[in-house]
Amino acid sequence: MVIELWKAITENENVRQNLSKLRMEIKQSQAKEELRREIKGDEDRLTDLLRHEDAKTRKNTALLMGELGEDIYLEALYEAYDAEPQRFVKSSYLTAMKHMDCKRYRDPLKKRLDLLLTEEMNPENQKHLTEEIRCLSDLLVHLEEVKQHSFRGMEETYDVILLTNRDHQDITLRELEKYEPQAQAKTFGAGVTARVSNLSWINKIRTYQELLFVVKGLRTCPASVEEAARTIVQSGIFDFLNKAHRGEPPYYFRIEVKSKMEPGARGILAKGLAARIEQMSGRRLINSVSSYEVEIRLIENKAGDFNVLVKLFTIRDDRFSYRKEVTAASIKPVNAALTAALAMDYLKEDAAVLDPFCGVGTMLIERHRALKANTSYGIDYLEEAVQKARLNTEAAGQIIHYVHRDFFDFRHEYLFDEIFTDMPFRTGQRAEEEIHELYRKFFPAAAKVLKEDGTAVLYTHNRDDVRKYSAAGGFRLMEEFVISKKEGTYVMILRRDGAGHR
Repeated sequence: MVIELWKAITENENVRQNLSKLRMEIKQSQAKEELRREIKGDEDRLTDLLRHEDAKTRKNTALLMGELGEDIYLEALYEAYDAEPQRFVKSSYLTAMKHMDCKRYRDPLKKRLDLLLTEEMNPENQKHLTEEIRCLSDLLVHLEEVKQHSFRGMEETYDVILLTNRDHQDITLRELEKYEPQAQAKTFGAGVTARVSNLSWINKIRTYQELLFVVKGLRTCPASVEEAARTIVQSGIFDFLNKAHRGEPPYYFRIEVKSKMEPGARGILAKGLAARIEQMSGRRLINSVSSYEVEIRLIENKAGDFNVLVKLFTIRDDRFSYRKEVTAASIKPVNAALTAALAMDYLKEDAAVLDPFCGVGTMLIERHRALKANTSYGIDYLEEAVQKARLNTEAAGQIIHYVHRDFFDFRHEYLFDEIFTDMPFRTGQRAEEEIHELYRKFFPAAAKVLKEDGTAVLYTHNRDDVRKYSAAGGFRLMEEFVISKKEGTYVMILRRDGAGHR
């Protein structure tokens, strides 16, 4: 197919359309190599099209060269970029050049960017000027060695937001008050807001999802690109970044927009805002899609404006760094940690703990982190999961015994104090009826491996099955906590029947 398309192009047949078709065809590496061989020695045929009278043909030619990624086209691309009269085409040359070794053009490209950053933006040029600035900046970041800043602000005072499970903000609040007694903190819908005197606690609290910062003068910004960029650049963001880091600007950033607007509109806003921030800041803030240190997050509010929060990727979050191996069904470690925190009143120090569906070991690792266990066993019928669990447990510096076996065939010489597990749920490989049957069999089997006063802590997607089968299997439901109504997940705590209520 690529040979036929290239032949049609050389014969001047539907050139623009066939260039576009060629780009689609060579997304497969085999077709790309086939086209490279076909063009070899005849590259001038392609570079001549950069001077075609039709602007969209020039654009498609440049993008095809980028897909081919061969340096032989670089000089022609740069000359065409420099001479291009149509602004909407210029970004295509830059996109193509990113796939080539264009270090020798770094200085003229920087001069071009400096010139663009001084150009006045108006409704007529805004779209294409913004796109050229964005592509130029991205290319220069690709060419230059990005010097990442190191974080030095552990002992500084900050206004922070801890995003948490929306039903259990109080758990994180209590932990923050424990590890940072000077914190002025309170809960709100999405988590905990606080003024803290230091950040020494960030790896001790395992139940928050993200740490975000509130910057002075930047709690909100308007929805328009121009006003939002001005608000961000004129805020205290540089004081905040300089206080927290060694070194000088520029800082590399990305924009994240949380909004109900259509994805396309959201992307346009993010790209436009990033370019204007870079322009207005004199490149003290540089947009990068891959080497960013800072995320500026815009969250649409009820008034139609945006709340603004900042995330720093210069701060190491090592809480779950042990989790090097996962499977598709693996529980999020923050949810495993939350499960342990919710169940704390029912857990026993130095307990013998069993996870009958251990997966990659996350539940047992977080159970031990929350309260020291004596002996922990994990069982899973998937050998891959057991192997991954062993690697994760070694990385966590813990000792857990893993057994590759079906729980319903498991026997042990002594009984356990606790079952602590993420129960299996319906997936592409497990039908709903299979899950119902598993729950029906689970409770009688669990009773055989638990002590008479034993506890079962279940993270479950099947609340109704727990309620339906637990009593007949010899268990009494002590307490339950919603994790996500949307996903239908709960933490349910049960005791061997006869242990009584708390």
